[in-house]
Amino acid sequence: MFSKIKSVGIFGIESYMLDIEADVTGGLPCFDIVGLPDTAVKESRDRVRSAIKNCGFKFPTGRITVNLAPADMKKQGAVYDLPILLAILKASKQIDFPIENDVFLGELSLDGKIKPINGILAMTITARQNNIKNIFVPSENSTEGAVVEGIDVFGVSSVKQLLKHLSAEEEIEKSVFVKKTGEFASDILDFSEVKGQLAAKKALEVAAAGGHNILLIGPPGSGKSMLAKRLPTILPEMTFDESIETTKIHSVAGVLSRDNPLITTRPFRSPHHSVSLVGLTGGGTIPKPGEISLSHNGVLFLDELPEFKRDAMEALRQPIEDGNITVSRALGSVTYPSSVMLVAAMNPCPCGMYGHPTKPCTCSKNMVTKYLNRISGPMLDRIDLHVEVPPVDYESLSTTSTEETSAEIRKRVNAARKIQIERYSGTGVTCNAHLTPKMLREFCVLTEDASKYLNRCFDELGLSARAYDRILKVSRTIADLAGSQKIEKQHVLSAIRFRTLDRKYFSE
Repeated sequence: MFSKIKSVGIFGIESYMLDIEADVTGGLPCFDIVGLPDTAVKESRDRVRSAIKNCGFKFPTGRITVNLAPADMKKQGAVYDLPILLAILKASKQIDFPIENDVFLGELSLDGKIKPINGILAMTITARQNNIKNIFVPSENSTEGAVVEGIDVFGVSSVKQLLKHLSAEEEIEKSVFVKKTGEFASDILDFSEVKGQLAAKKALEVAAAGGHNILLIGPPGSGKSMLAKRLPTILPEMTFDESIETTKIHSVAGVLSRDNPLITTRPFRSPHHSVSLVGLTGGGTIPKPGEISLSHNGVLFLDELPEFKRDAMEALRQPIEDGNITVSRALGSVTYPSSVMLVAAMNPCPCGMYGHPTKPCTCSKNMVTKYLNRISGPMLDRIDLHVEVPPVDYESLSTTSTEETSAEIRKRVNAARKIQIERYSGTGVTCNAHLTPKMLREFCVLTEDASKYLNRCFDELGLSARAYDRILKVSRTIADLAGSQKIEKQHVLSAIRFRTLDRKYFSE
């Protein structure tokens, strides 16, 4: 006999509808799974066989063939255990429920319990888009699936519970998503705790307002990491679409919290400098998102930038420019979104005291040059703001005066972002950092004085075409923070100051 159960497959962060077809016929006992299954899917045979027996059913004797269609897509993971079990029971006439239009997902234990899986959010969205009314998922994933409106999500903990529901013997309640108020970074960290560093704070405000990349250069203990960790406290709140997109990535990667199934605060990822190329960009035999994709719609903080492996660091150039990263492997090609704010911090030399106003540097000139050259020119060119973070003096540290809070800075950032969202409405661009060359010409119009000043600086400083574009974007952000429709000379002057600090260190 033949049966068919609907499920959902996933590759990268994209999912697709899947049919689990089972055929039970006479002949020598045999259990085959076809349709490009990986090792985990093939092992479903043993899990399904034990689960069927331990749930009080008879495992069919004869030839069992299970097909995962479409057959040209690679199937991975244990997500198909539950639909395979149901397809076999239905094909062997041990159950006869009208479930052909429902979707089933879940990994089985040997006693018939249903274990949680990754990627439920993406799968539920695909099921809804294909007009599926009911989806049955592991109970631990039910709140994640319930985020999606327009589809009934049922959380099941065992095969027996599911079958009782399908037979109307014991009904399972639909899962309901209750939005939780997450713990915002500003609940723990705040800019008011940072003494001094007014220039660095202003630079971070500009970066947050326009979504710009930023590099902090300074000696150890000057507060670079402290400043960077507080950046999320002044970033605009996430939209619902941004939350869904970010949550999908974390769900597929298996790092989503079961207690908070919808990410509502911007991610802040800070990988150690020993991270590998695959760990940063994503990949593996079965491609998974890397740190840059897990930072999507948030902040990727690279502390001690020169210590990162050269191949990993250079691999960031294309993603931070294009907003996505494509990982190609033998099994296929996967594209992950990577719209991030890159925040990097570094010492000016191995000992950290190069350029220090009071402490001497113990490094030779060659050592300093070699250290700084670990960061290539093209990589440096892609960072919009280069900011010096000098050591803080005792007077600034011991002052009792109140520093500006994150909430106060965030108000200005939100106001500037609102201007940008309204200005670029309908274009798909939400901040100045993502302006296209065509949009630059339309929205970044300079006054005559500003144009003459930028022209002179371009020749004197030897700026590249990319640096020119980024100066325009930063100037636009500074003008937005000032509430100015036009980009004035003072806005360009401030933007250029954020682009010339690197010459103090890197030009020697």
